[in-house]
Amino acid sequence: MVKLDKIYTRGGDKGQTSLGDGTRVAKHDPRVAAYGTVDECNSIIGLARLAVVGDADADAMLGRIQNDLFDLGADLCTPEAENPKWPPLRIIAAQTERLEREIDAMNENIPPLKSFILPGGSPAAAWLHLARTVARRAERAMIEAAETTAVNPEAIKYINRLSDHLFVMARRLNANGADDVLWVPGKNR
Repeated sequence: MVKLDKIYTRGGDKGQTSLGDGTRVAKHDPRVAAYGTVDECNSIIGLARLAVVGDADADAMLGRIQNDLFDLGADLCTPEAENPKWPPLRIIAAQTERLEREIDAMNENIPPLKSFILPGGSPAAAWLHLARTVARRAERAMIEAAETTAVNPEAIKYINRLSDHLFVMARRLNANGADDVLWVPGKNR
């Protein structure tokens, strides 16, 4: 269990931070950039939850996702080790599969797209579109980190599926796509 009785440590004052195993790395390390971007996505989902009024199912899904994103951050900040002091928390296939089941269930009542959509429609959908784009940035950061260090492949699957989930939920919260804002190619030429 985490216990934080002092919020500042001064440990990062010279541009370094500690990973989950105690290893010190630069704050611009690709692994730190990846879990920092995951944290940013989580914060935006928190804002989206404030805009999801009266939809307990959507709020519950987003709450589970927020918890998963802390798991993902823990996964990313803990390098693989042969004999770790304790078993590291890793994203597992069941978490990704849950996202897929939720996507399929939400998508059942949404008509297929006939155009790309613009972020917006409702405040909740707009926040989810922002979270989706940050999830895509987190995915790019994770893939970049994976070029130089081991990254859990299931974590990459999870973040990829998450952006799809946020997109579909945004459409669901836009009256199952009826309130989506459609892109009109070349409209302002």
